[in-house]
Amino acid sequence: MSHPHNKQKKFWSRREFLMRSGGGMAGVALATMMHRDGVFAAGPDFDAAQCNTQFPGDFAPKLPDFAPRATNVISLFMSGGPSQIDTFDYKPALTKYAGQPLEDLIGKKFAVRQGMPGPLMPSPFEFKQRGDSGMWVSEIFPHLAKHVDEMAFIKSLYGTSNDHIQATYEMQTGQIRMGFPSVGCWVTYGLGSESSNLPAFVVMNDYRGGPLGGPNDWGAGFMPASYQGTLFRSSGDPIVDLELPQGMTEAQQRSRLDVLARLNQMDMEKYPGNSELAARISSYELAYRMQGCAPEAIDLSSESEATKKLYGLDQAVTEPFGKQCLMARRLVERGVRFVQLFMGGVGVQNTDTWDAHSNLVENHTLHAAESDLPIAGLLTDLKARGLLDTTLILWHGEFGRMPISQRGVGRDHNPGTQTAWMAGAGIQGGQAIGASDEWGYKALEQPISAHDMHATILHLLGLDHEKLTYRYSGRDYRLSDIEGKPIPQIIA
Repeated sequence: MSHPHNKQKKFWSRREFLMRSGGGMAGVALATMMHRDGVFAAGPDFDAAQCNTQFPGDFAPKLPDFAPRATNVISLFMSGGPSQIDTFDYKPALTKYAGQPLEDLIGKKFAVRQGMPGPLMPSPFEFKQRGDSGMWVSEIFPHLAKHVDEMAFIKSLYGTSNDHIQATYEMQTGQIRMGFPSVGCWVTYGLGSESSNLPAFVVMNDYRGGPLGGPNDWGAGFMPASYQGTLFRSSGDPIVDLELPQGMTEAQQRSRLDVLARLNQMDMEKYPGNSELAARISSYELAYRMQGCAPEAIDLSSESEATKKLYGLDQAVTEPFGKQCLMARRLVERGVRFVQLFMGGVGVQNTDTWDAHSNLVENHTLHAAESDLPIAGLLTDLKARGLLDTTLILWHGEFGRMPISQRGVGRDHNPGTQTAWMAGAGIQGGQAIGASDEWGYKALEQPISAHDMHATILHLLGLDHEKLTYRYSGRDYRLSDIEGKPIPQIIA
């Protein structure tokens, strides 16, 4: 075994190694007993009042490239692909040309012919113009309809894949292949953390299961593993094993972590570049700190009944996602930089996500009912607390849906266009950016790619998407790849 502390002696004998390691463990045990007997002065107990002091690992705050409009992001990802033409992109032409083949209208062979495609199908939902801006909104979003003057609708967001997993990767990482850092990782890498005692990047899945693509949707890819999202559970205790083990004092746990950190550091010196080990060291330290702050951050019992009702916690249909939205507000309020909520999860039913192949009316009515009130409550609450000015809210899915029918009652995948919206961070609400064609088939005016969307998010956070790079395998990678421009109407 190499001996890093003795340049004259490069190796230990087996006998010497056993003697030294045994003495070292005996020393740890002796220190523990002496501490228990009061020989060592006990340090002060950690509490929430001591939060935000020192930052472990890679999470020290970093200066942005320019003055940011937002300091936090809450991303609301509607997993499965909500239909733009049944939510926020009103298309009266679908009623006019109902029942006609799309091929006859676009003048060329229909590009996607899967899943028993049918003719043009108008939306089964009624649309009305809402707010002072007159934005068209489907009847399935009665609560969000009251906030359209705070929302900027991006009606020409497009992707490159009609596969759920690849499309989700594209919207979350900028690439349709796995192995690339997600948006939250890039934000953490570029800005660090606002809190030394809570994760910089938190992920919450739907109670029915995680999104298609799984942990790659919030993974660190080729970056150090410490930048990956911290998954909070959607039911039960959000964070497992947060309490001290029975019979262990805080001082004992601190002592154990210090010894473990020294051992890990020795291993890091011997095998530099081991990001998994570095991430583990940071996670141990962060987990210890979270014992003081996280219980309060995720404890919804301290919220007033009026606030709980605002998020729909008093109703069975809205309670699951309402809890996540309320927790998201509490987390950004306490310095979590990026909160990713996945609404819709891979479960046992084909209605568990927004993937409306077999019954559009049932599917979208259900998921709109689950999310409409909680998201509206989030916007109201953030605004009332003065947090909406510095928090970016983003709503979108992996792709949109086709304007034609599938099996007569559903809609198939459509990467050609979807509608997303942003709110907060000083964004001018009540505006429609870009447009799809008259049938909602393809982005037509000002097509906006995932790279453009990601460049916009970084810009609002004060980061130049062209300068935020990470060197890997001989190349400087960036979230927006070699493309992407911030959306001018958003950053204006």
